[in-house]
Amino acid sequence: MTSQYCFVIPNYNHADVIESTITSLQSFQMQIILVDDGSNLATQTVLSAIDREFDNVVLIRREQNGGKGAAVDTGLKKAHELGMTHALQVDADGQHDLSDVETLLAESRAFPNCLISGRPIYDDSISKGRYYGRFITHFWVWVETLSLQIKDSMCGFRVYPLDAYAQLADKVSLGKRMDYDIEVMVRLYWQGLNVRFIATKVHYPEGGISHFNAWNDNWLISKMHSKLFFGMLLRSPSLLLRHFNR
Repeated sequence: MTSQYCFVIPNYNHADVIESTITSLQSFQMQIILVDDGSNLATQTVLSAIDREFDNVVLIRREQNGGKGAAVDTGLKKAHELGMTHALQVDADGQHDLSDVETLLAESRAFPNCLISGRPIYDDSISKGRYYGRFITHFWVWVETLSLQIKDSMCGFRVYPLDAYAQLADKVSLGKRMDYDIEVMVRLYWQGLNVRFIATKVHYPEGGISHFNAWNDNWLISKMHSKLFFGMLLRSPSLLLRHFNR
């Protein structure tokens, strides 16, 4: 079967740069699934205008905000329903270096059964707390997979093989918020997918909107790591065997 690729972009109140992001992606001539995760009226108006302007945009409205994970899940399931084989997730806030899109797509075409993810290279726009806090998650992900293969589990710039994702989503209720990107990568690894990384620059735009809630999201991520740790214990024989068979 010929591979069919699309973009999935979750959006919650990111109105300033989303049109330029959509415009930049037009050269790839791929369908763009734009998920409005219960945005305010001003953002809804911008997204409606984008939907009218670009024929390759499929706009999905979620009536209530469910979180980044819920929005990405909605977009990936829609992509699979439309017959797509792979979806490249792009954040709506302008963080991602879109000049690396072709590199991620080429890596996915070369390794279609792998999850392809960006491995961030940060500039001075990232806060120290956010930068060093990531290493805590890196450590726990290495424990949960009994492997060092996952170099970064928090970057939302990645290409999903959709059959594998649909298989996982049918079995497991994934995190709905900022815990999603981490959990889905670990669980896809448990499912047998290898993860390949592409170095990519990540920039946090001045005045950009962050929906990370330090208390709630850190609590959700902590609970998720506890759940994944015990899941690792159950899978440890197969994970260790996979490691030694590499």
